[in-house]
Amino acid sequence: MDLSLATIVLWAVPVVFAITLHEAAHGYVARQFGDQTAYMLGRVTLNPLKHIDPIGTIAVPGFLIAMSVLTKAPLFIFGWAKPVPVQFANLRNPKRDMFWVAVAGSAYAGLERYGFVLVIILLVTGILGDLMEPLLRLGTYAVVSITGL
Repeated sequence: MDLSLATIVLWAVPVVFAITLHEAAHGYVARQFGDQTAYMLGRVTLNPLKHIDPIGTIAVPGFLIAMSVLTKAPLFIFGWAKPVPVQFANLRNPKRDMFWVAVAGSAYAGLERYGFVLVIILLVTGILGDLMEPLLRLGTYAVVSITGL
């Protein structure tokens, strides 16, 4: 696999976008069910800096990329974002509502995956013209990388 700066950026953009919206979705749904914790801590936001975990989002993936480059092994990336805090006691119906809070992040990831598949379809059909190659790579990387969210 080509590990140029362009490739790393094309992998990083959908991943950062995904973790940001994934975590914000948890906080948004928790707020809808009565828990204001994530909202009060500024975690229901599209600012990716609020969701980046220094170890899980930067150090571990960076180490895995470096090891892949140094050993010429196939690229394997794993990581995580800073979890959104949820106080179960603040939810109106804790058992039921926590289910929806938990499902919110994964449901968003599924929607994002379908959105990128749509981008790929538009590119393959030629509708997006000159943007075809970079957006096709971005869409492909996004569909592959978002799978675990």
